[in-house]
Amino acid sequence: MQLSFLRPLYDRPGPWCSVYMDASRDTHDSRPAVDLRWRALKGRLLEQGADQVTVEAVEEVVRRHDPMPGDYGIAVFATRGRVVLTEYLSAPPLRDLATWSALPHTMPLVAQRGEQIAWVRVLADRIGADAIAVSAGGVPRKAHVVGRESYQLHQVKPGGWSQSRYQRAAMEAWHHNAGDAAAATAELADKVGADVVVVAGDIRATGMIAAQLPERLQDMLVRTDAGSRSRGADPMLMDDVTVQTIAEIADQRISTALDRFGVQEDVGAGLDAVVSALQRNQVDTMLIVDDPSADGELWVGPEPTEIATDPRQLEAMSVADPQRVRADAALLRALVGTDAELTVLAPEEAPELTDGVGAVLRYVDAGTPGRGNG
Repeated sequence: MQLSFLRPLYDRPGPWCSVYMDASRDTHDSRPAVDLRWRALKGRLLEQGADQVTVEAVEEVVRRHDPMPGDYGIAVFATRGRVVLTEYLSAPPLRDLATWSALPHTMPLVAQRGEQIAWVRVLADRIGADAIAVSAGGVPRKAHVVGRESYQLHQVKPGGWSQSRYQRAAMEAWHHNAGDAAAATAELADKVGADVVVVAGDIRATGMIAAQLPERLQDMLVRTDAGSRSRGADPMLMDDVTVQTIAEIADQRISTALDRFGVQEDVGAGLDAVVSALQRNQVDTMLIVDDPSADGELWVGPEPTEIATDPRQLEAMSVADPQRVRADAALLRALVGTDAELTVLAPEEAPELTDGVGAVLRYVDAGTPGRGNG
């Protein structure tokens, strides 16, 4: 998982208000329920010492956000009277949460996000296509393609001296329209950095589009005859294929990260090893088990790589005033600051991961903890 979307939270000093709230509004009494939840969270923030102007900035976002149907949540991060990041959650958080701390509490957000897959889906027929693309950050883009050819799109019935000419004209029209759809698909894929392209609909059209996609997209292409552009068509089958494809790619990423970690043997295993590797800008991908009850702590300085299990380590690094913070908050700040990635695991996916954390390293040298001890 890329964490660049969190960078604005670490480009400015704290302390931070971090709020996670069930914002669902799908019943007649939802507005009072949301207000009650917010009042409880507001009280917790003030009890923890949050300043009034920052709390009011969060309150404005909570009360004025655009409501969505169904069950969902909202995460808000603010400091010094300004909301820096607001994220909608696809489902309510496990519990409403409000913290006032030196670093933003971002672990619940990344755990709920999971592996973010950028994708493009194209629903095509012989006239054109409708495409939607979603970036890894969840930003949607759309395209509606009407092919350049509208004449003679149906092959004529057998018979007549002009049959073959009309047959060729229809095939050429389909081919040109598919080319237009392929060009629009490639453009969307490049804009969102797609990991997968799903081409659905008319089987002849999907084949022609697939054949005209650039080579760079061929390995990420999934074709299906599910879906139709006809009015009133049921999108469920096409949605199912898309969701299944995205889930499979996310699972593949997790498996790859676990495999890469496994071949390191004991290198990069456990909290001490991960902290040491982050100090040395050595982490390529950190693995962490999602544990909402975790309450471990680490020590940090102003810089992302100033992270330690003992404040004396930071004092030796000339950090004047080490601060004790949540361990997961310190780890995530260090990952963002060193352009490392994160893989969040369910407990059953890594039952033997020491301390619930490990790291795939960019390099191993004589100073790497655990090297030669496995």
